[in-house]
Amino acid sequence: MRTTRTWLMLSVALIAGLIAVLLASQWLDAKSGSGMTKVAVAATDISLGQRLTPELVQLVDWPSRSLPPGAFQQVDSLEGRVLKTNVLRGEPVLLAKLAPQGTQGGLSAVIGEGRRAITVRVNDVIGVAGFALPGNYVDIIVNTQRDSADNGVRDKTISKIVLERILVLAVAQEVGRDDTKPRVVNAVTLEVTPQQAEKIDLARSVGTLSLVLRNQIDPLAADTTGATKNSLLEQAAVPATSEAPHTPSTKTPLRVKRNTQVVSNSADKSATATKPATYAEATAASTSTTSTTAATTSVASTLPASTAAAPLTCIGVINGLRNAQECY
Repeated sequence: MRTTRTWLMLSVALIAGLIAVLLASQWLDAKSGSGMTKVAVAATDISLGQRLTPELVQLVDWPSRSLPPGAFQQVDSLEGRVLKTNVLRGEPVLLAKLAPQGTQGGLSAVIGEGRRAITVRVNDVIGVAGFALPGNYVDIIVNTQRDSADNGVRDKTISKIVLERILVLAVAQEVGRDDTKPRVVNAVTLEVTPQQAEKIDLARSVGTLSLVLRNQIDPLAADTTGATKNSLLEQAAVPATSEAPHTPSTKTPLRVKRNTQVVSNSADKSATATKPATYAEATAASTSTTSTTAATTSVASTLPASTAAAPLTCIGVINGLRNAQECY
């Protein structure tokens, strides 16, 4: 009797435990199911500019608490829409990644509002060896001639950055931005404003264009004045220095003789006569001799210390027609 009761109690406990487990499992399934929702994601990798079809999109469960803004919960609402960015497989298709409704597929769907697309011809050098890929930013340099109206400018060739941070939309006919392998092409399509499109069209008609690849996260503008031949070679104009012409001295040289030196003035040598000196002429000569003595004393005082170290005694001497000074 006791054995029967024991087995009965064990059976009831086992049944009650199974019922509790089943009820808890159902409650957990209901709880988790209420926190999920359906979201449209890409069934495969989709490139920008491509039109969406039901085969390219599928619905998956997504946690309701982490639902991204702009997500779609129905595939029908995405049919015919055009992507303006690349979407990877399993990535939600959001409203921000779609072009405006009614937009046709192709490159025009990628162009931003108020922007234009213009194509420039390039080669392996102008196109930065094929590294100017869609999604990159470039600067544009033009090499041209200065206007002939610039007076005084002899070097007219100039290279100047005319546009900065221009987005590359496509290279040749490829608009995909996932490929990072360089591609050498003969044409690059750029996204510009209408004013920038006018500048590019004028620049390629008056000179040659070059693309300069820049960092995608560098927003700083380059403030340059352009490069010319003079600035390239660092040639600066050197002003010519004029020297004053040498003016020969007009002073009459004096000759000083030490220890029986004779100091004479060139003016005395020029005075010659063919007849003996009279008393009046001798008096005049004596006066001239006195003046010459004073001049000689003045000259001696201006000589260096090594020359005028010993005092000189000078007397006037009349030797025929020649007047002279002898200093001792």
